Amino acid sequence: MQSLDVRPCLRRKRRLELTVLGPAWVLVMTGCPPDHRMTLNQFLEMQQTAPLPPDEAVEPPPAIEVDQHLGPYKVGPGDVLMITLTGTQANMLPPVQVRVDRDGSIDMPVVGSVSVGGLELEDIEDRIRQAYTPRVYTEAVAHVQMVSVHTTNVLVVGAVAAPGLVQLRRTERNLLYAIVAAGGVSEDASGQAVLRRIRRPNEVVTYDLRDPIQLKEALALEPLESGDIVTVEAAVPNTVFVGGLVNRSAPQIYPPGARITALQAIAGASGLRTDIGPSDGTLIRRMPDGRDVHVKLDLNRIARGEDPNIVLAAGDILWVPDTWETRFKDFVNRNFFFRGGVSVTYNVTGIEFLNRRELQGAGVSNQNLQDQFDPLGFLNRNSALNTLTSRPPP
Repeated sequence: MQSLDVRPCLRRKRRLELTVLGPAWVLVMTGCPPDHRMTLNQFLEMQQTAPLPPDEAVEPPPAIEVDQHLGPYKVGPGDVLMITLTGTQANMLPPVQVRVDRDGSIDMPVVGSVSVGGLELEDIEDRIRQAYTPRVYTEAVAHVQMVSVHTTNVLVVGAVAAPGLVQLRRTERNLLYAIVAAGGVSEDASGQAVLRRIRRPNEVVTYDLRDPIQLKEALALEPLESGDIVTVEAAVPNTVFVGGLVNRSAPQIYPPGARITALQAIAGASGLRTDIGPSDGTLIRRMPDGRDVHVKLDLNRIARGEDPNIVLAAGDILWVPDTWETRFKDFVNRNFFFRGGVSVTYNVTGIEFLNRRELQGAGVSNQNLQDQFDPLGFLNRNSALNTLTSRPPP
């Protein structure tokens, strides 16, 4: 009986006829449907050269001074200061508490108005000393202490550690400080922050605070006002879907930001079916423009390190499909029992063969079942039959 080389249909597209005499059956493959999947290399090249969507195009950062938002606190309207003058003269002024006016100035005894708005405490001390010397005192030292600062109440909600109303000082009225005042982002945060202004409800802006350029843009916004709402959006669960010829088809959920490769996802599905040995996979990914791309994966080459072990994205589908090769192996496993490697009993499963003694033939010796009926080890592929092959015949 001539042996037949049954290869995967997708690899060799040719007509194949397999005939077994007795009650005859014929398996005919007259060709394969065209494979519309792109190769893995084509997909990786497309990912590298794909332009960003219009709403994600990188814009040059605005010309702002970030230090004015992240540096030392600068005094502004509504702040209350305690000012103390010391010197060698006996008639020095007692400590005085003053509030910064709307125009950024304070009223001091004898010298009158002193502009302090936008200055740090050390600079205010120098300005007050210059106002009193040498016009009032020949020598004086000024000490300025912050008593209270004017704050703005902003509502921060969403994926933060302590959502609620937060109080921001005058130089902290931006998205960054508002989120930090709410305890920072939680583990579920996506990094996206949405600002809604209570006095301009139609003005809604979204920034990715993980992007330095967008963070600069957020710092360049007009200062937050009392009643404004900052929402930190939660990340979409990192879910990949694995199905087909795997041992456990199910969605796999991972923490946001986790990097899961194709081989890791297959391992999470308890591996491939070993009875039919699939080696072909399909990655289905939804692109930013809404279309789905289908990528052909050679799982054997990936497992050997010959192809990249691609990292899956949230929402990806990794499907291990049926091929002519896997269908043929499954058909043989279900319908044929090979005996001694030469004769074929058809339309009888291995379990049925063991239960029907008339199929087993005569001349049963003291050999075990594996030696008699399974010298090539087909039964050992099924763990449910391992216990049967170890027993002596009845």
